[in-house]
Amino acid sequence: MGDEDTYQHLEDDSGADAIHFVESANRLTMTALGSPPTTSPTYSKILDVLEEEEKIPLISQLGIDESGKRILLNFWKDDTDHPKGVWRRTTLESYEDEDNTEWTDLVDVDKLSKDEGISWIWKGARMLPRGQDPASTDNTMTTRALISLSREGTHTVEIREFDFLTSDFVKTNPFNLPEGRTRISYKSRDVLFVSSDLQDSTLTKAGNPTTIREWKRGTDFSKSKLVFQGESSDIAVGSYVDDQRHRKGDIFEVQMRRLGINASKYWVRKIKPEHTLSEDDPARKGVSDPPSFQELQVPDDAEINFVGNLLVVSLDSEWSPEKGKTFSEGAIVYVNAHKFIKYGPTDRIYHVMFQPTEGTKCDSYHAARNFIICSVQDTIKSRLEFYKLEKDGNKLRLVGMDKNPQIRVNHVQVVDSYASNEFWLTTYGYTEPSTVWLADASKMDSSDKKVIRKTGSEGYMVRKLKGLSEAFEASDLHVLQKIAKSKDGTDIPYFLIMKKGTQLDKNNPTLLHAYGGFGVSLGPNYSPATGIAWLDRGGVYVEANVRGGGEFGPTWHSAAVRGRRGKSLEDIVAVAEDLIASRICRPKTLGLRGGLNGGLLVANVYVSRPDLFGAAHCAFPILDLKRFKELDGPESWVEEFGDPDKKDWEKFIKDFSPYHNIDDSVKKRPPILFTTSCGDKRVHPGHARKMVNKLWDLSKGRKWPAYYYEEMQNDSDDAKEYAFVASLAYDFLYRTLHKNAQKERKKAVAK
Repeated sequence: MGDEDTYQHLEDDSGADAIHFVESANRLTMTALGSPPTTSPTYSKILDVLEEEEKIPLISQLGIDESGKRILLNFWKDDTDHPKGVWRRTTLESYEDEDNTEWTDLVDVDKLSKDEGISWIWKGARMLPRGQDPASTDNTMTTRALISLSREGTHTVEIREFDFLTSDFVKTNPFNLPEGRTRISYKSRDVLFVSSDLQDSTLTKAGNPTTIREWKRGTDFSKSKLVFQGESSDIAVGSYVDDQRHRKGDIFEVQMRRLGINASKYWVRKIKPEHTLSEDDPARKGVSDPPSFQELQVPDDAEINFVGNLLVVSLDSEWSPEKGKTFSEGAIVYVNAHKFIKYGPTDRIYHVMFQPTEGTKCDSYHAARNFIICSVQDTIKSRLEFYKLEKDGNKLRLVGMDKNPQIRVNHVQVVDSYASNEFWLTTYGYTEPSTVWLADASKMDSSDKKVIRKTGSEGYMVRKLKGLSEAFEASDLHVLQKIAKSKDGTDIPYFLIMKKGTQLDKNNPTLLHAYGGFGVSLGPNYSPATGIAWLDRGGVYVEANVRGGGEFGPTWHSAAVRGRRGKSLEDIVAVAEDLIASRICRPKTLGLRGGLNGGLLVANVYVSRPDLFGAAHCAFPILDLKRFKELDGPESWVEEFGDPDKKDWEKFIKDFSPYHNIDDSVKKRPPILFTTSCGDKRVHPGHARKMVNKLWDLSKGRKWPAYYYEEMQNDSDDAKEYAFVASLAYDFLYRTLHKNAQKERKKAVAK
């Protein structure tokens, strides 16, 4: 074919040829594989779980009311009463009563849409920091919030201010703005930082405003003061106040330019409480002007936070703040914030809060009142580390950690950093549905170091998913972690989930899933669909942590970007070969499944190693690396893959573009199913359409079974569509691999 792309017409969503191809391909697939609602019992089982699935309302703490009760917030959506969602509140005592929780609606988006005749979409709320709120008595309750609403889900938002004391929108001099590309935060109760195209016609390359303005309550926004100017090459700009007085620190004002997906520049100054007020406020009288902003001399790809009087720097690359002093990528370093801001990085005293090793990384950390909880991945198992803020907010001390990492996910959310060291801990794993605990980091500084207890006020279970524990039979499953050796000798961990007592005769239908890109980590996830459609049938499920992901930090990700992309392919091949060598399966009983970047990985195995597996499912795949920019690929894809419009294409991109690497000399390939959607915002369906059409044309005279399904309705029911595609894919994979397994077992008996 040369450089000519004869299938480019399939990129046009509204084109007659593309629509005809999709409709024809869908009919062929339904004829060959069957339509799940009418042919698959798996479909109804998955749909029943999705439609009846108990969901734990995710919560945050608004504060403590006058009677001492904890007030919790939640944004809730369901398919019946609140498809658009409702923002609501309850008490902790009521939340603990799972069957009889009493909720008070604050903003009912469905009702608001009906009343105003506008299809509003909730885009979140920005709280007024308690330290900047004179109406919050003793910092016990947040009183105001800025709510963002989008008309029919567009990129523009309307801003409305909400009052928690009246449970209604603010009536007098509210901070309301009409629709625009607007980013907003409180500087104080009566002053906002606003970045909006309502005032700025110059936009960044990502379509965001380049300016920050200060807007005083009760004044005309069009006359607000310009305080910060970014550049058109930026992605976005931002400004905020970080008040650390509750941790014996100071107030820091931050201005930021977002340069790229993982790159920012910061300017910071320490200010007095009066500096958060408008310049004409009487309280500003006699107060000296704030100092000038100083550029924060940290790497562009570092993330920063203030905790007490400390500047905490999370490194994504190696950093040498001065000669003879170097910190490794993935490390979390802290330094005195005031001296660093004023005098720069040289001659400062640095401390390392977290030092990664070859097998560990800090996924995230969260600051309670005077403790930091660090969620650590240790060989892709989870544990927590606890640091205490001491010496008037000037030093951190490691006070304890989980002794034994577990094969599960730990999700940490601080309850109320102003008031306590408590945190919500949500845990889940391959065979364990979500459980929410209320824990106390300060207990880690006690003699017994138990942050969670079964009963009592020192930490306890708050909620656990009940219905999902019966979705599939999890008690009889065994979860193991194993290691495969990649081509270059690198250890590649993978998780193996199977029924206890599974016979290792090489003939187990085995499904291998991987992702391998964009720093995305795979780990223990509770999936009812996988349990119902695969594990309950006796299938073996495998999840591989290949390079390109983020399982071991930035190095693991960068090991398979751009010209090193082939490493992720070598890794999944190594895991597949290890499964075969371990007598779990043989190539004919091994299936591959991956979506998005995982679809790219699966497709590369498909074109390069058809001898290695028996069936594959490739979902929402990125396949044409030559034209991904024209197919709505975001800027982050250029950072990940390289630029196909430059020399990168010839140097390395074309080597991992499966659309361009189909070997037509191969006589037989395993069956493969491609699934995608015309309404998906992540990957254009043109990738999959072109790949399948090309496979069909090249397969004449060869045995290359390839199936295609594309969801063509943008407004389809999410639960039904998910159940449709999940059952279609799992049934296809299991039927194919199980049939192959039966043939192999018959051969063994015959011998």
